[in-house]
Amino acid sequence: MTEARSLLIVDDDDVFRTRLVRAMRSRGFDTTGVGDHASAIAAAQAESPELALVDMRLPGESGLTVVRDLKALDAATVIVVLTGYGSIATAVESMRLGAMNYLTKPADADQIVAAFDGITPQADLPAPSLARVEWEHINRVLADCGGNVSQAARLLGIHRRSLQRKLGKDPGPR
Repeated sequence: MTEARSLLIVDDDDVFRTRLVRAMRSRGFDTTGVGDHASAIAAAQAESPELALVDMRLPGESGLTVVRDLKALDAATVIVVLTGYGSIATAVESMRLGAMNYLTKPADADQIVAAFDGITPQADLPAPSLARVEWEHINRVLADCGGNVSQAARLLGIHRRSLQRKLGKDPGPR
């Protein structure tokens, strides 16, 4: 019998993390789940994982910092970044810091296993339209501003009414 691959899951969503830990254990992984940067680094220092799944948005330090610090502890750790706020810039940055793959939520356990095995399960999906990417970016900025349309408009460099019109439009197919 082969030894189970060790997997560290770093995600601040307790329910999602608990379900994913259970799902990955049922697939034969020796899985540990933590919710923030400090816990991730402490777990990796105690026992360096072979694999790590890191959520991009965490309380305090970002997932990119976790990727960087996990790679600094053990360059052999294979890291997949998981995020609900996918963008080309964060994907490129996570790869630059040492992540092997990048998945957008929602991703199930089988897609995550495939990502660790070097298979990109979303590769056959069409690329999102420019309108969809813009709409998602606008919504991410708006969420970061706590729903304050005026503040989001200032950060985006557009008029508040223009932002409201863009938010009201259908972004098209995913």
